Amino acid sequence: MKIKSLYILGLAAVLGTGCKKSFLDVNTNPNSLPTATPAFVIANALNVTGTNMVGPNEIGEYWSGHWTQSNGYILSTTIFAYNFTNGDFNYWDGFYDNLQDYQYVISGADAAGQSYLKGPAKVMKAFVFQHLVDMYGNVPFTDALKGVASLAPKFDDQKTVYEGLITMLDDAIADLKANAFASSYASSDIYFKGSNAKWIQFANSLKLRILVHQAKITGRDAYITAEVNKIVSGAGGWITGAEVAMNPGFEAVAGHTNPVYNTWGYSSTGAKLALNNYPRLTAYFVNTLKANNDTFRLKRFGYANGGENSANPGVSTAAEIASNYTGTPFGVSSGFLPSASSSLGPSLLVKGEFGRPYVIMSAAEVQFCLAELKQRYPAVTLPGTAQSYYEEGVRQAFRLVGSTTAQANTLTSSAIANCDWAASTDKLAAIATQKWFALANFNGFEAWTEYRRTRLPVTPQSPQVVTADKPLRLYYPASELGSNGDNVKAQGTIDPFKSKIFWDVN
Repeated sequence: MKIKSLYILGLAAVLGTGCKKSFLDVNTNPNSLPTATPAFVIANALNVTGTNMVGPNEIGEYWSGHWTQSNGYILSTTIFAYNFTNGDFNYWDGFYDNLQDYQYVISGADAAGQSYLKGPAKVMKAFVFQHLVDMYGNVPFTDALKGVASLAPKFDDQKTVYEGLITMLDDAIADLKANAFASSYASSDIYFKGSNAKWIQFANSLKLRILVHQAKITGRDAYITAEVNKIVSGAGGWITGAEVAMNPGFEAVAGHTNPVYNTWGYSSTGAKLALNNYPRLTAYFVNTLKANNDTFRLKRFGYANGGENSANPGVSTAAEIASNYTGTPFGVSSGFLPSASSSLGPSLLVKGEFGRPYVIMSAAEVQFCLAELKQRYPAVTLPGTAQSYYEEGVRQAFRLVGSTTAQANTLTSSAIANCDWAASTDKLAAIATQKWFALANFNGFEAWTEYRRTRLPVTPQSPQVVTADKPLRLYYPASELGSNGDNVKAQGTIDPFKSKIFWDVN
């Protein structure tokens, strides 16, 4: 739980002083609370949550089988031979720093006359803790975020944390219903611009994700059914037709562009970044799209061999026909140079489009959660059928990447298993497969979580390893071992290939 300097693009209206945009530094020290108003702190925290997800989403895109590395770079054995240690992939510190900001908002909102911020802060606190559990298992929860009152916080059982997140989201919804958002501070909400209704929908959507993660655990049927029915009876709904997305006001200034654009796309002046050629679509991903005749999304997920035409942004240099799209086998170290393989496509990167909102959660994911819950639990009071949610999930997934409803309907009536509901003998496999496609490019960490939970689809192993084992979790970071060693050691010996997260019952 280290101290980090964080920045955001904040509107000065957040501080009530005008409308000029500026990037601001906020130092979060768990031992010395900041003096900024909760409205300013939550704007920063919302931005940091989004930017904090770039790294986990990238790892997830690799380990779920969507992306691999271009052969134009020396192969990363950390990622593709799984030679990582507790010094790698430390998302822990940044996530707990982020949680301190949300806790500050929750604790100080009433005194500042900004009670309407408690609900959003609790939703985001649950969102961040959910990711921590899905990365590390047992984590500090009830004893965390207390500053000097708990410098060595104990770890809570991961299943207990998950149940606590449902309660936290219930509390968030109650706060959102009780406290109307002040319109003069709507700019501090860089997700929904002060819409309590949308925050409630996000809270319910996050509940659905948390419940679906537990769907394969024996003995959870009654609990999950009751919680889903509670969501339905609450009448707040869930996100539909649009994504939960972050946009603090991205602009063509160095460091102020969309974080994906700033990582793998272009500079603020339009120069191609060195890492633009780094991520490649995998051969499995590309070939499965081709086998499904899903060339609609193929052309949106990736550019044809040779990449984007810099003189015609959003269009491939080569003709956009299926034969010009080549996936790179996962983890290979040679034979697939950038000029002969498919890079990240226009659904994610287009030269000049630096201001796209950064997706936090997609409407398609929510529909696939509903489809699985309806398919598994006959007692849930969801109004639709599993098939209707599944097909709407496909439509939303097509919309997200820039394809049409008509193209989505072509896929769902194709008589191809795991595309067409009627043609799919294993309905849960169909849901898992199309959810995997829906999460590609945008929510890689959730795709890896779903892969660990379902083991679907069966993606190839990296040739850099000689076993069938793939990573199932991360190590606790060395930083936490150094500052909270006794509690870390109390979790036992961690083997990232054997120490499963509690919802992984495979």
